[in-house]
Amino acid sequence: MKYLNCKVSLQEVPGEISLVFQISECPHRCPGCHSPELWASEGTLLTVEKLLIEMKKYEKLFSCVCFFGGESDEDTLAELLSLVRKSGYKTCLYTGADSISSKLKTNLNYLKTGPWKEELGGLYATTTNQRFINLDSGKCLNHLFQHTQGVTSHA
Repeated sequence: MKYLNCKVSLQEVPGEISLVFQISECPHRCPGCHSPELWASEGTLLTVEKLLIEMKKYEKLFSCVCFFGGESDEDTLAELLSLVRKSGYKTCLYTGADSISSKLKTNLNYLKTGPWKEELGGLYATTTNQRFINLDSGKCLNHLFQHTQGVTSHA
């Protein structure tokens, strides 16, 4: 599993400061995707060691690790999610799939599902087919991405 970059973000997971890994080789390739660069097999191999280095670099600056761009290598992703959870951080996956395996769900706190469909909009739209779920509570959190006080999230 490869990633293109790693950054700290305030907008991907409501109420969390996230360390976001943009994973390449996204298997979904949604038409109109805002990140088509994630379709290619490019980037740096994301190993356990590399994950730990990135987590150490941003230590105390984040509360959640978010993997963005699909789940092209489920075994590696499951291993990394487990490590993150054991390290005391929350976890999130953004996927274009409508559902994922229980192997991945077991180590997730948050999950964004659903392919991008331009005519329906993203999480910011009330018409979206996408869902952002807090797996701990089972609640859909889409409303937290929608227009509030003139601020729009582009998740």
